[in-house]
Amino acid sequence: MNNKKVIVGLSGGVDSTVCAYLLKQQGYDVIGVTMDLWPGENGAQAIQDAKMVAEKIAIPHFVLEFRKEFKENVVDDFIRRYFQGLTPNPCVVCNRYIKGEALLQKARQLGAHYIATGHYAKVEKHPKTGRYAIRNSETAEKDQTYALYRLTQEQLEAMLLPIGEYTKDEVRNIAQQIDGFIAKKGDSQDICFIPDGDYASFIINESGNSGKSGTFVDVKGNVLGKHKGIIHYTVGQRKGLGLAFGKPMYVYAVNPKLNQVVLCENESLFQKTFRVGDLAHMALEKFEDGMRLQGKIRYGNKMAWCTVRMVDTDIMECTFDEPQRAITPGQSLVLYDGEYVAGGGIILPFSI
Repeated sequence: MNNKKVIVGLSGGVDSTVCAYLLKQQGYDVIGVTMDLWPGENGAQAIQDAKMVAEKIAIPHFVLEFRKEFKENVVDDFIRRYFQGLTPNPCVVCNRYIKGEALLQKARQLGAHYIATGHYAKVEKHPKTGRYAIRNSETAEKDQTYALYRLTQEQLEAMLLPIGEYTKDEVRNIAQQIDGFIAKKGDSQDICFIPDGDYASFIINESGNSGKSGTFVDVKGNVLGKHKGIIHYTVGQRKGLGLAFGKPMYVYAVNPKLNQVVLCENESLFQKTFRVGDLAHMALEKFEDGMRLQGKIRYGNKMAWCTVRMVDTDIMECTFDEPQRAITPGQSLVLYDGEYVAGGGIILPFSI
């Protein structure tokens, strides 16, 4: 195993370009790989841009096809969870199983010790537990620790995240030294396989299943009207309900068993206590009752103080000090011990 050889996920964008450049500057033996994950014009353009970048940096470049792994682990999971009334975060799944697991396996085959990506985060050992953990980056507004919380100790030990030491402006300035075109490219959208953001149409086209129409109800169970299928709705949603109520109404919950979408007024969206399952441990090997941590229930939220307690071996209850708006089943609760990711889990449906 070559301890200076690193496989860099090269997308042709600003962040991964600077990631590869910095590692080469630091003396690593860098190999750029572009992951072919999903058919589409954007994929072909990304491969072309990445190849051009690799030539500029003077590193070898390969295209790795991970379409089967991506479809099974990310896309199929995304579709399945929507039909379960959940709102999944496919980036979390992709980082764990594709950019973590599949890329690391390929690196091992190529004799490389490290993998690297252009995420705004750091990998460090937690000062108390000695476990590898993701740590906050230098730039709060671009911090991407939330999407990396499911990485394993083996993956973290092999992961390099060089742009975590820089702000986005600094990264763009470095990119300008490499290539002016790349430096001006915009940030990629969250869900790469649904570039137009129309999740419901994508799910229908891929699964061949549009779901059944059902009923809108209020929190007391009173029928308010008809909905067009649960895949069209997520907790906190106001627009696109297709009904006029004379006052703003929001999705409170999605109930797949009864094929109901529960609606409420805004104040009912604020809650403190909920449960999470499918736990992931990072800086902390276990969660203990009464433990005080900071948490985020979605990528764009600020960290807030909470208390956790174990309900079962793989189920935890979290209570925030201040109510959180639109806690959404299927999304992730990510917990932090200071600047380090402690771990987290998937938010479970709550009783209505």
